[in-house]
Amino acid sequence: MSLNRIFAIAQRIILQLVRDRRTMALIFIVPMVIMTIVDLSFPKDSGQQVLDYIAPGLLAFIALFFAFILTGVSFLRERTQGTLERLMASPVSRGDIVIGYPLGFLPFAIIQSLIILLFTIYVLDVHYRGDMWQIFIFLILATVVAINLGIFVSTFARNEFQVIQFIPLVILPQAFLCGLIWPVEQMNEYLRWIAKFLPLTYAISGLQDIMLKGKGLLECSFDLIILVVFAAALLFLAIITLRRAPSG
Repeated sequence: MSLNRIFAIAQRIILQLVRDRRTMALIFIVPMVIMTIVDLSFPKDSGQQVLDYIAPGLLAFIALFFAFILTGVSFLRERTQGTLERLMASPVSRGDIVIGYPLGFLPFAIIQSLIILLFTIYVLDVHYRGDMWQIFIFLILATVVAINLGIFVSTFARNEFQVIQFIPLVILPQAFLCGLIWPVEQMNEYLRWIAKFLPLTYAISGLQDIMLKGKGLLECSFDLIILVVFAAALLFLAIITLRRAPSG
């Protein structure tokens, strides 16, 4: 692998996304609209307390959801347009490609996570107990996992519609099984077992510990480590499956 080639791929992705206005709207505007709708859906008398409680899960899920869509669709578009095949026919290695693309998507995912976090806290007036920068660290890790997951999943799709079809299979189950709606501890034993293998479980757990209980990163180190392991494992799987991926 070459750092120059990795950064060249990342730079091309950044410039390409910046020129796409619809993608910019998806990254910066749509998440705020979704959070506003969620806020307005709660009754005025007890809605703020409920929103404060579910905010950690919502932050993690929305960051994961939009980063997955952005990465999965964009990476597949590279394949269907032949750009990825041309890169693979060049001296660029598969490792350069699979690392370069996430680096290109990462700045947008970080900015998106920051916007979601600031909007949730300062506009929706969600109360929290921990440090904001620690919350942001967890959100960044969740988006890194989502980026790598999007690239991995997109290697199995032939068109953008198939990427969208993966959402009910890969993303939505995590909303029900990872503590977003109800605590994982209250689920059936076999559902708790499944939740252990889903990255959103650890993103929500860490954010809840920081935002609701006031814990620090050291106290949430287990969740942090698991998220890092998920990110690395998905990146490795993406490198492997890219070799077998159909060419559009």
